[in-house]
Amino acid sequence: MEHRIARIVVVVILVAIAIVFLVPVYALALSAFRPGQQLLRYGITPESLLPTGFTMSSLHTLFTARDGIFLQWFKNSVVLLVLRTSISIMLSAFVGYGLATYQFAGRKILLSAVVFLMVVPIQILILPLFNLMIHFRLMNTVWGVILPFLVLPFAVFFFRQYAGSLPSELIDSGRVDGVSEFGIYFRIMMPLMVPAFGAMIILISLMSWNDFVWPLVVLRSNDMFTIPLGLNSLLTPYQDNYDMLLSGAFMATLPVFILFFLFQRFFVSGLGEGAVKG
Repeated sequence: MEHRIARIVVVVILVAIAIVFLVPVYALALSAFRPGQQLLRYGITPESLLPTGFTMSSLHTLFTARDGIFLQWFKNSVVLLVLRTSISIMLSAFVGYGLATYQFAGRKILLSAVVFLMVVPIQILILPLFNLMIHFRLMNTVWGVILPFLVLPFAVFFFRQYAGSLPSELIDSGRVDGVSEFGIYFRIMMPLMVPAFGAMIILISLMSWNDFVWPLVVLRSNDMFTIPLGLNSLLTPYQDNYDMLLSGAFMATLPVFILFFLFQRFFVSGLGEGAVKG
């Protein structure tokens, strides 16, 4: 009986926490189909959470204003997400697998450098990276946003931890069978690292989709903006377009939910198993 009561209490607490996090998302979804000033004027109240007073004018404005510039921002964000996530995942997995599997001179120093870079804030790196982008003429380009962060320290460390938790006997048996090192990685180890790839796809994609500081430094023209930069440009000292801002923020959250639902079964298992072995 006590166990059942405790379980009910835990469920009630978790439901309450879920409601606290979901109410703002629900309010944002409703505000996308209402005049933008309504949410900002009255806030989140029981009356404002009622599904009434819907209109499509905000969404129509979002997709038609400025010759459909929001669709261009959306396209830019998707291109950056796909390129940055795919390349970063592959390179970070290579480096992490190498650090976990092979013994070579300077391995501990390299691992220490990876851990150190994990705690270095991006604000310290902005000026030297900015000068590099100017030198290589990558300002206001997609590659100027992507290249400085292709290999992410936290992803390298995560893959190193995950690969280190896998049985080393699999690698030895592959070598005995005459499989090349690349064959061992792609045919034996990579399938076992699928949960790690799933977890990192979600995290790196979220970072790319929500990235604001570095794209703000590199990108200059309005047609190169990502969604965070584009929505930020709607807030000006002269006029704030809350209709486009709130409806655009709602549309920007949809790919995040879709991505999470596609890879959610890998997320928890990948994060949990990646922390098994230090």
